[in-house]
Amino acid sequence: MTQRSVTHGTFVIERLYDAAPARVFAAWADPAAKTRWFNGTAGTPMDLDFTEGGVERTSGGKEGGPVFSYEARFQDIVSGERIVSTNQMHADGTRISVNLVTVQFLPEGEGTRLILTDQGTYLDGHDNPEWRESGTRTQLDALATELGSPINT
Repeated sequence: MTQRSVTHGTFVIERLYDAAPARVFAAWADPAAKTRWFNGTAGTPMDLDFTEGGVERTSGGKEGGPVFSYEARFQDIVSGERIVSTNQMHADGTRISVNLVTVQFLPEGEGTRLILTDQGTYLDGHDNPEWRESGTRTQLDALATELGSPINT
């Protein structure tokens, strides 16, 4: 019998990008752009319906490792300002986490202050807040590359 457990964790990451809020927001809304910075080289193209109630899906992993699948539903979208989504991740078909993510796009000078808040539930020791925060930081660094913007915190 599998030992069941639940770990809760919240983290907040801020980044300052040298790009207007509309441009940073667009990198979240465009399937090709989001695939590049969100998945990197390990994932397949993202299936993205960027509408309230819409779903985004992707999967991938390192050769010989588990296949991770990600599915999110957009709960709230305010163009150029805010995205709220709920998501779940699976590893080889086992649900490992369920999260609520809020992303804010705030104008700051000529750029954008992005504030991402992740409130997570991590299941049965398969995932944890530290791993998720590390992966999210890597994705936001890749977003800076996508935007041609230096990484600022």
